[in-house]
Amino acid sequence: MSKQKILIVEDDADVRLGYKVLLTAHHYDTIFAGDGLAAVSEALKHQPDLILLDLGLRAGDGFVVMERLRTHPSLFVIPVIVVSGRDPRGNKERALRAGARGFVQTPWNDNELLTLIRGVLGQPEVLISQAGSSLYVDAVDV
Repeated sequence: MSKQKILIVEDDADVRLGYKVLLTAHHYDTIFAGDGLAAVSEALKHQPDLILLDLGLRAGDGFVVMERLRTHPSLFVIPVIVVSGRDPRGNKERALRAGARGFVQTPWNDNELLTLIRGVLGQPEVLISQAGSSLYVDAVDV
């Protein structure tokens, strides 16, 4: 069985390294895009199982990227989790309305992020929606 691929759309190289260390340690393949334009191109090229998406990007912020993904026939089914340092008030609801399956406030907790990833990918895990925490799960079927 091949590893599941996660596209990380993040413009900060240090944050990308943090994702790579965490996700490869948990047996995920990682692909990276540093801006909004590259995000769609890399998604088309690699057809990832999941996209982790920052909101503050060059060449199209995270909301523009989600709009582009949702209108493309081969990309609209790829689940997106927004991971952002932006104020979650308003941004969390906007991201979920735009199609994100989850929202995580940075800095993230590794266990919460991995739980959300596993839930969105349909891997066995019990998910609890914590309205007051940095983790929000929207309608994940496990």
